[in-house]
Amino acid sequence: MPPVTTADDFGLHRTHLVGVAYRLTGSVADAEDAVQEAWLRFSVAEGIRDVRGWLTTVVSRICLDRLRSAAVRRETYVGSWLPEPLLTTGEDADPLASVVRDDGVRMAALVVLDRLTPDQRVAFVLHDAFSLPFNEIAEVLQVSEASARQHASRARKAVADADPPPRAALAEQQEVLEKFLRAMASGNIDGVLELLHPDAVMIGDGGGKARTAVNTITGADKVARFFLGLMRKYGYPEEHRPVFVNGELGVALPAYGEVSARVTSFTVHEGKVLAVYDIANPDKLKHVDFWSGP
Repeated sequence: MPPVTTADDFGLHRTHLVGVAYRLTGSVADAEDAVQEAWLRFSVAEGIRDVRGWLTTVVSRICLDRLRSAAVRRETYVGSWLPEPLLTTGEDADPLASVVRDDGVRMAALVVLDRLTPDQRVAFVLHDAFSLPFNEIAEVLQVSEASARQHASRARKAVADADPPPRAALAEQQEVLEKFLRAMASGNIDGVLELLHPDAVMIGDGGGKARTAVNTITGADKVARFFLGLMRKYGYPEEHRPVFVNGELGVALPAYGEVSARVTSFTVHEGKVLAVYDIANPDKLKHVDFWSGP
């Protein structure tokens, strides 16, 4: 008798599938939808012997379609495009703890993945992050195995050239972020500059629906002046809380005055803030609870 699929079988692999789908799409909503669609297909399937492999392939195909649709949408997108932030409690009991623990889902790494073509991203993630063989990746992409290898190779080179920094230790992140926020609250430009890496960048994603930087701001001086200009115009937010954003410390800010709600993630490198990612597009924050967390 062929194996019978059950909800328990699916549940064993759900976190893995969410991790695959989120890393492929950079979207919490798309990841959840892909996993749900995979469950619907799985619930009526029969004779599946390698459940994890079958589900990974199905989720990957769904995500590939989402990526191709997203590539079309980005052609008319206003400003920079950032992944949807994945917020967790920072505790091992959190169901997504194993997903965000991997360096590959930190915001800096996902931003690099967003520069790849859909086929390159799928080939690279499935092979380098999840060790899928190229014959299975070729099946997902519906190309030859040689083409799948080529997509992964090109993606690997692009990622290596971008060289996103590794995740800093939590204690270092906490120390730098606390000092940085205090310096901003006091309007101390010298203090802010001291905590910004010389190559600091600030990337905002408002999607034309919320105010943030439309173009990437590069250089410590420009980033500092941008932030302090916002503080002078809108004031320092009274309500904000620390959160884990893709496994790194950040802040969640509910809307106040003329300022839209947002999640801001920081990359700390060499004891300084190297990158700031400001996600303010409300379409990318529907899953965020701004009033509770770690």
